[in-house]
Amino acid sequence: MAEHFNYRKRVVDSLLAEKLEAMGAVLIEGPKACGKTTTAEQQAKSILYMDDPDSMIQNLQLAETNIKQLLRGGTPRLIDEWQIAPQLWDAIRFEVDHRRDDGQFMLTGSAVPADDSKIHHTGTGRFAWLTMRPMTLWESGESTGDVSLGKLFENAEMVEGESHLSLEDVAFVTCRGGWPKAMNKKSQKAALGQVKEYYEAITHSDISRVDGVSRDEQRAKRLMRSYARLQGSMGPIPTIVEDLKTNEPESMSDETVASYIKALKKIFVIEDMEAWNPNLRSKTAIRTSDNRYFVDPSLAIAALDLGPNDLMNDLNTFGLFFETLCVRDLRVFAETLHGKVYHYRDRSGLECDTVVHLRNGSYGLIEIKLGGDSLIQEGADALIDLKDKIDTTKMKKPSFLMVLTAVGQYAYKRPKDGVLVVPIGCLKD
Repeated sequence: MAEHFNYRKRVVDSLLAEKLEAMGAVLIEGPKACGKTTTAEQQAKSILYMDDPDSMIQNLQLAETNIKQLLRGGTPRLIDEWQIAPQLWDAIRFEVDHRRDDGQFMLTGSAVPADDSKIHHTGTGRFAWLTMRPMTLWESGESTGDVSLGKLFENAEMVEGESHLSLEDVAFVTCRGGWPKAMNKKSQKAALGQVKEYYEAITHSDISRVDGVSRDEQRAKRLMRSYARLQGSMGPIPTIVEDLKTNEPESMSDETVASYIKALKKIFVIEDMEAWNPNLRSKTAIRTSDNRYFVDPSLAIAALDLGPNDLMNDLNTFGLFFETLCVRDLRVFAETLHGKVYHYRDRSGLECDTVVHLRNGSYGLIEIKLGGDSLIQEGADALIDLKDKIDTTKMKKPSFLMVLTAVGQYAYKRPKDGVLVVPIGCLKD
């Protein structure tokens, strides 16, 4: 794989422009180092960096004494790391009301405010929310983009595409993740080291700094390791507690584990997946617990101290984290299509890894597999079984059935059942 990347425009750029056109302010949320500030800077006419060491003390003082001074400047005005002074929220809401114009402010931050007592209004009607995630393989230039997810919702009768990624390539990008700074490194070793340092920062300081509650670094690491092993499953908190107890010097409780998980969600490290609840022909009970996921597979892999060679030597583990990579990319693509990604599992044991459901009621069913004839067939069988359970008199029939793979040179449609087989290396929004 080439070590220099042909970056494409971020998928979220058009969505940000759309939200600025419709609302007075846009809050851009997401994990640290995913590119929020850079994305906002490209559309900003003026910028305030709240955490600039040269002016942070002055900024905080102005937030207490003359907050309107911080809001002056060309629009849209970017206020980076706004959560340092939570009172900015109400001041911006007030300013948006009185300016009576859209596209006034962009706010970026890697965490929700630790002290929300200074926020008195929800921002409804003034703010739009935009979630950013690490880069997809399409954005980093590693997917050819021959197959458009959006176009499949319009017409899935024909699919053509070619991927240039080998299984070794996919193992590396799964471990490296979609962090822009990791992609700028000159070697694969340096890129993987960047991810490891981010993981260390999360457990050493970020998990405590988010709400001012001191948390044990080693316990945070053990929890992230346990969470990594539960990727893509409904693992309940008691299961995580039991997993941690063997290395805990003191008794653990569900509440303690839940507080660590809540902190990781506040800094956008964890992003669980809701269950999909379709209309079924039968009375099959649907399991509605969320599936466990990190926002990027690289964090789970770093928590387990694995690398590309480890994945190549353990394809079951590789498949687990490849699923997280695909979920990351599908979430980014779905958001631009005004949709969300869900999972399906029922009491009979039938599963579907991901369901991309759009606001207009259209949806596609997607199974994720490393590749190979037997795994592709297994995925196709599950998709057809689920499709046959859906009551299409009460909801639309699926726009497409897809097996999303790590390997395989070409995207194609299976003639016998119409299931699409698409390598991740040729998918885009």
